[in-house]
Amino acid sequence: MVAIKEFVKKFGWPRIIIALFLLSLFVIAPFFGVRVDTSFNDVITRFGMNAIMVLSMVPMIQSGCGLNFGIPVGLIAGMIGAVVSLELNLAGFAGILMAFLIGIAIAAVFGFFYGLLLNRVKGDEMIIATYVGFSFVFFMNMMWLVLPFRNPASVQGFKGEGLRVTISVENYWFHQISNFLKIDISNYLTIPTGMILIFAVMSLIVWGFFKTKTGTAITAVGSNPDYARASGISIDKMRIISVMLSTMIAAVGMIVYEQSFGFIQMYNSPLAFSFPSVAAVLLGGASVNKASIGNVIIGTLLFQGILTMTPSVINSAINIDISEIIRIIVSNGMIVYALTRKGRR
Repeated sequence: MVAIKEFVKKFGWPRIIIALFLLSLFVIAPFFGVRVDTSFNDVITRFGMNAIMVLSMVPMIQSGCGLNFGIPVGLIAGMIGAVVSLELNLAGFAGILMAFLIGIAIAAVFGFFYGLLLNRVKGDEMIIATYVGFSFVFFMNMMWLVLPFRNPASVQGFKGEGLRVTISVENYWFHQISNFLKIDISNYLTIPTGMILIFAVMSLIVWGFFKTKTGTAITAVGSNPDYARASGISIDKMRIISVMLSTMIAAVGMIVYEQSFGFIQMYNSPLAFSFPSVAAVLLGGASVNKASIGNVIIGTLLFQGILTMTPSVINSAINIDISEIIRIIVSNGMIVYALTRKGRR
């Protein structure tokens, strides 16, 4: 009994209720003609596609910079790496490796200046980060039209210049990570081992980094800046490092998403990832100045699980295709819950 109370106290009633609701959806799904194995396949695939982007929240939260509503800065770096890889006509692992290298390098530069900006607005980081994310996306919307890309697969056909809204990677590095060591359990269930492994590797890197002297200093800055300052730690420097790390992880996450999705979504697409990523890490139990890899795993599974299962089950139950309406209601509902929960803390 004591163990159960400790579990409830540690895990929290909100997450327990959401997890039970998700489990109930899996239980009742067969009664409405929804295959459980197909549903599980969708959930685990969406987890692999989004988990690294949620992981990118951890460094900035740990440093006291708050929730990274400016994640589009890192996502755009990943998009640049992806389109440059296509411009070089690189396919297979060579192509996606080049996309990673270019995306991470550009994300480091973007993250440095992004960190400098956040250091000038201490206390209002999340508000300013939201403005930065939106404004940077709109600035890049203009740049995508004038940058000198020439690959016919990327540019708009009628003019031969300006990038398409949707760029296919099918002939380059489609599912290069997803299919790596994949496990085909049935015709309807495939475990994307590659995406799970790369998330595990990125999580291990983040975990290892925060065990280093620099990582410990970043945590100290986020937990108690006055103590960190008295200990001789440069608060501004640690915050910049955390923002750079967050931005680089987001770039990797975007490329992993693209290789699984099969397309590079250009222009306004990065805006679609900000609030779901923030909501997922909050649903997992993170607070404004403390987050862990466990929060990332739990939150992403709950968020993507509910987002995947609810439309499928309700559609099958009432025989009306309102999946997109339900998806919007459920996703925005979870986002509102997560953000209000953050406010109460």
